[in-house]
Amino acid sequence: MFTEGMTAEQILLKYSDDINRLAAYIPYLETKSGKTVVNMYDGDDVGAKTCTFPVYDSNLMNFIKEMDHSNLMDRNYRYVYSRNRIQGPSDELRVIEQATILQMDQIAGILSHYVMGGRTKARLWSDGVTNGVFLAALSKAKELVDFWTNATTMEGRQ
Repeated sequence: MFTEGMTAEQILLKYSDDINRLAAYIPYLETKSGKTVVNMYDGDDVGAKTCTFPVYDSNLMNFIKEMDHSNLMDRNYRYVYSRNRIQGPSDELRVIEQATILQMDQIAGILSHYVMGGRTKARLWSDGVTNGVFLAALSKAKELVDFWTNATTMEGRQ
């Protein structure tokens, strides 16, 4: 999944369709950033002996489902965390902000941490929205794809 040996054009071919499709969630993530996207269902109307479980916003669940079927999913996301010494959301946001098109694997690794990790630690999905990591990663990826798409288009015209 590493993009180190790839050119910008190869990275665009691999990721641009997925990023452009996922960019539709940016307005949703902007409105929900810093807010909660999960409610706890405790079965008030059922009885006292029910188990509580999280109920997620449907837009968040659609985003997670789209991410699952994208090239951005990286099972080896832990290497991104160890290579960049990422310890928490502030480190994640720093890495995302500094990423270039050639480091798209770092953005993908951070997104994968939240999406894949959320399957076993339910709070990660809502944390990705609340702390702004989903928004920052998608916005940066979209910015990079748009810039390089325009750059290659302009280069082709000359």
